[in-house]
Amino acid sequence: MIDSNTINAMIRLLDDTDQDVFRHISDNLVQLGKDAVPFLEDAWSKSFDPIVQTRIENIVHKIQFGTVKELLTQWVLSSPNDLLTGCLIVARYQYPDLEEEKVRTIINKIKKDVWLELHEQMEPEEHVLVLNKVLFEIHGFNGNTANFHAPQNSFINTVLESKKGNPLLLCIIYAWIAQQLDLPIYGVNLPEHFVLAYQDNKGITHHKYTYPEAGILFYINAFSRGTLFGRQDIDQFLKKLDIAPNHVFYEPCSNVDMVRRMLRNLAFSFDKLGQPEKSAEIEEMIECLEVRERPS
Repeated sequence: MIDSNTINAMIRLLDDTDQDVFRHISDNLVQLGKDAVPFLEDAWSKSFDPIVQTRIENIVHKIQFGTVKELLTQWVLSSPNDLLTGCLIVARYQYPDLEEEKVRTIINKIKKDVWLELHEQMEPEEHVLVLNKVLFEIHGFNGNTANFHAPQNSFINTVLESKKGNPLLLCIIYAWIAQQLDLPIYGVNLPEHFVLAYQDNKGITHHKYTYPEAGILFYINAFSRGTLFGRQDIDQFLKKLDIAPNHVFYEPCSNVDMVRRMLRNLAFSFDKLGQPEKSAEIEEMIECLEVRERPS
């Protein structure tokens, strides 16, 4: 149980001009964690001192940022197969009061609309045509070409609301819906772009786009409204970039890889906006994803 008298007494000391006293109080409040946030927010609303308000804002941010890092570490250790939850945790960095159920309701509505259009006799390309119709025609999703590097393109809640996103977030929404409906569509970590692969899960061996080494029938460019393409197109793309081919540019990547790339996109976005402190925090979040690779 948190002692309200003690915490309020600490908050009253936030206007202390002695920096050592302030740091000590600040550190103690941060250690109390999310339970301290309501007290801090109440104190902020009652304060008329801009210095105290700024100090409270910084403390609340440190607490919320610590919670995000903790959730991200728990996710990568226990439930990395749950891609949507990983995306929601990242969104909490910018939107700490995010209403997760609202986001889940929106994406589940889209999933239901796709499900209503599917039937068992469909071929892989027909599955893609349905997904493209629902996502890009009915719901109006598009690539955000006008503001490509904006941070909001990397938060799933804002992409679902605005219907605009970068290649990665459009692919994540596309792939999550597909996988929930047992369609084998997965993300591919292509340099300078992000695309999707439709894997062969029915023993299909003859297909005009086939990449048999990985069981891939074709690729999908969600940023261009679900255009289909083949391995040779990736070959040409890499050649233009002067990048040597690598199997990771052709084969499905993990959910952790996708969240890591999402965070790298965010770090780049904040750098472009002249917000290095946010970019540094995003780098800390990327470190949370490496927890599996650290020695125990």
